[in-house]
Amino acid sequence: MKSYLAAAIQLTSVPDLQKNLAQAEELIDLAVRQGAELVSLPENFSFMGEEKDKLGQAEVIARETEKFLKKMAQRFQITILGGSFPIPVDNTGKVYNTTILIDPNGQELARYYKVHLFDVNVPDGNTYRESSTVLAGKQLPPVYFSETLGNLGLSVCYDVRFPELYRHLADKGADVVFIPAAFTAFTGKDHWQVLLQARAIENTCYIIAAAQTGTNYARRQTHGHAMIIDPWGVILADAGEQPGIAIAEIKPTRLEQVRRQMPSLQHRVF
Repeated sequence: MKSYLAAAIQLTSVPDLQKNLAQAEELIDLAVRQGAELVSLPENFSFMGEEKDKLGQAEVIARETEKFLKKMAQRFQITILGGSFPIPVDNTGKVYNTTILIDPNGQELARYYKVHLFDVNVPDGNTYRESSTVLAGKQLPPVYFSETLGNLGLSVCYDVRFPELYRHLADKGADVVFIPAAFTAFTGKDHWQVLLQARAIENTCYIIAAAQTGTNYARRQTHGHAMIIDPWGVILADAGEQPGIAIAEIKPTRLEQVRRQMPSLQHRVF
């Protein structure tokens, strides 16, 4: 593993596939111009709209999004995490909320279907029923072992509230964990940052958390604050509330230092 720059991209995705892909490409280009070699997009980066519209366009969204991610990886010679996007599941009328990791050759390295679905009545009056259109994944997320970028663990948004999933990634040797998200504005103001820091601290790993921000459609408002956090819980970069990027250096020496100073993973009893 070497030292390198990583970027967490922040978007305001809307119910328009091509507009979202164009916005994503601009920010990927910006991240690469600043030296990023590893780039993450947020949850639902290629489409955020009403559930019926997502289902109706799911095949097109899935096909065009995968094509886009491979094109970006090859064009900019980066490793890219495709935030998440819907992939239809045969004979179910539903989709998987899917994230994929793509290498600079355009080859898929890892894939994860989100296992924790956001079925919540938020105190601001909004109700979310992700399970109405999404099928939960049945496999724990993978860790991709990269000689240059470190061991990369996958997860998506609501997963962040389930620490056992991240302990699984830590057990698998994760050095860097992705948490692409579309956190609601209401829950995000109280929980987003502290949850990200907790996952970084308790697993002594870097967190790359790309995010949605602003008003995506109708009453759907997201929190923003895409972040990169180091293994001590230090916030290295915060994208604020506007579309943009959080970019920071991932350092193997910092990982080693923190794990030496605070060897909590070695002290586990359970």
